[in-house]
Amino acid sequence: MTPATFFRGQRVALFGLGGSGLSTAKALVAGGADVLAWDDSEKSVEKARAAGIATADLREIDFADCDALVLAPGVPLTHPVPHWTVEKAKAAGVEIIGDIEIFCRERALLDPDAPFVAITGTNGKSTTTALIGHILRQAGLDAEIGGNIGTPILDLDPPNAGRVHVIECSSYQIDLAPSLNPTVGVLMNLSEDHLERHGTMENYSAIKERLVRGADTAVVGTDDDISAAIADRLEAGGVKVERISHSHAVKAGIVAQGSRLVRAPGGEELADLKGVGSLRGRHNAQNAAAAFATCLALDLDPDVIARGLQTFPGLAHRMEQVGHLGHVLFVNDSKATNADSAEQALASFETGIFWVLGGKPKSGGITGLVRFFPRVAKAYLIGEASQEFAETLGAVPHEVCETMDRAVARAAEDARTSAAAEPVVLLSPACASFDQYPNFEVRGDDFRRLVQERIKAG
Repeated sequence: MTPATFFRGQRVALFGLGGSGLSTAKALVAGGADVLAWDDSEKSVEKARAAGIATADLREIDFADCDALVLAPGVPLTHPVPHWTVEKAKAAGVEIIGDIEIFCRERALLDPDAPFVAITGTNGKSTTTALIGHILRQAGLDAEIGGNIGTPILDLDPPNAGRVHVIECSSYQIDLAPSLNPTVGVLMNLSEDHLERHGTMENYSAIKERLVRGADTAVVGTDDDISAAIADRLEAGGVKVERISHSHAVKAGIVAQGSRLVRAPGGEELADLKGVGSLRGRHNAQNAAAAFATCLALDLDPDVIARGLQTFPGLAHRMEQVGHLGHVLFVNDSKATNADSAEQALASFETGIFWVLGGKPKSGGITGLVRFFPRVAKAYLIGEASQEFAETLGAVPHEVCETMDRAVARAAEDARTSAAAEPVVLLSPACASFDQYPNFEVRGDDFRRLVQERIKAG
């Protein structure tokens, strides 16, 4: 844990007692703050009380007596409307922050130069976070990995000169972290997402840009126009920028050319990802380029970084190779909760894809994936999006399966008789999970369980 000593002796209101919210409340108490916490869920409130956290209905307190309001990332700050706690805090002139901001203030107190890597982007941030952490640990460094990827940031050990924090940051978290200033800030890419929480693409991209604007070194993916413009603005403003790309030339940075990572300018080969199953596909080449650039900025030897790439086991639910049944490969890409992310998975296989998709659809559906349809041998539709996606698929062979168990069974049987050299049953839903599962992790776990049962049965 990182005790939040910055707020020692101060009164802090906290709303949202899920995983990161409860973690933050514990860190504040450990640091000596006077915490009043609340949540709309009575179960969450009871859990906090059992952990020794003082609770109070924040509707009944005077916010003028508080020094800060801490919001859990899932609580709306601005859109679709500000949460009622936000309105009360603003009326009282009380600052509104989140757990990432608390960590930044502790780092400033304990060791402002403690190495801190922050990663964001619409897609690829979790894999990149895990990959950077893996490389650092393989190099013998003390790397703390967390944030939006799983372990709340304040559950990690405190910052110091010998410890690297590698933190995935969502747009919700960045919006609550005004002093975010990582040693290396990574912006993978930007595409339309979370607009229900940020209102417009301009707002969303501006929030993401703040992470790299405050960094000592900014690693920016320049394969989309918005991110490329951000890289140019940062450089013009005096920030050191390392560009990464898998489809464009860059004037300084790392480019993925097929499976090879090369330095620009000059074309020096840094690593070859051929044969690394956990880094299959162009999107993972971009992830690897970002990780390489980040680790170089942290002064790691290029050969050490290259060896770390070769041993990366992959990230659960993101192009996770679950196993083979005969010549059929099963891949869990449950984290593909939008079409852009699913595109990366489809682009990783030339043909013979038995595609399991669907769930709670997002704006635009899968219309942007039409050019990959020739690679799909057959699609298996689940959840609310089934009828909409069936219409988009058109002539592509498809079957409405409704549930994961039926989809896996039908896809596995069809793939078994495929003439492709290595047919793949690919769960890449292009949807949120909330119609049938509480989150993408539970969805991916269900897919993995079903596949492993089939593999065990032979």
